[in-house]
Amino acid sequence: MSSAPTFSVEFFPPKDQHGEERLWGALHELHELSPDFVSVTYGAGGSTRDRTIRVTSEITSRTGIPTIAHLTCVGSTRDELISILQQYASSGITSILALRGDPEGGPSAPWTPTLGGFNHADELVSLAREMHFEVGVAAFPDIHPASHGNFAQDLSVLLEKEQRGATFATTQFFFDAERYFNLVKALRASGSNLDVYPGILPITNVSQLRRMADLSGTPIPSQIQNRIEEVSDDLLAVKQIGIEIAVELSTQLLDGGVPGLHFYTMNSAASTLEIVQRVGLR
Repeated sequence: MSSAPTFSVEFFPPKDQHGEERLWGALHELHELSPDFVSVTYGAGGSTRDRTIRVTSEITSRTGIPTIAHLTCVGSTRDELISILQQYASSGITSILALRGDPEGGPSAPWTPTLGGFNHADELVSLAREMHFEVGVAAFPDIHPASHGNFAQDLSVLLEKEQRGATFATTQFFFDAERYFNLVKALRASGSNLDVYPGILPITNVSQLRRMADLSGTPIPSQIQNRIEEVSDDLLAVKQIGIEIAVELSTQLLDGGVPGLHFYTMNSAASTLEIVQRVGLR
């Protein structure tokens, strides 16, 4: 792996033709910056499975950018997961982000495994490794909501996934660089070699930010909340302050020696393009 920090982007599968055109437009703009990889999410409850498989496969064939396909345990039996992995493999996809996935009520809701399926993401890691995929997993600087604040439990889960063959992690979005560095420090102290790519969410919409933070259990520091709230009625100003906040966080992370930055684009290119260029990542 190159010692230069990587630049990667994440998209969600579009729900309709208009959304698909938007995704391809954003990817076209970002393609000029040569992302090291693109990842495509799976959708709540596996609801976008077919579109995810198709779009992810098309990104790989259209652009040649290495594409990581998200895969969750939600709503699929073991046999169905094998079938999906086979479809990915035949499309030239070699890397998977293995996730448990969220139940219908969100990450804090009670979890019920699918009959004949998996109960934890580590089982999916093992299956994907058996099928010769490179496997990444999710990491949570602010602790997964289901861990109820238990950092040691969160760490143990991540280490188990690495034991089963995961080689990298992308984090949930966060706003406090110290939380990320604490997580990596604890991993290293436990003998982990996992590459952990911090996830950056450029803020573009206040209500969207609140909704995503509530769902993921990500705290929004008061100083960031105040900066955003002051201009909440001005979409352009929100977007600009969102870029400034992301530039500040990205700079702290790069100064601390992160292996790369992973951007949650929300299928839009403008903010990510500006942030990446301002921090000198490209």
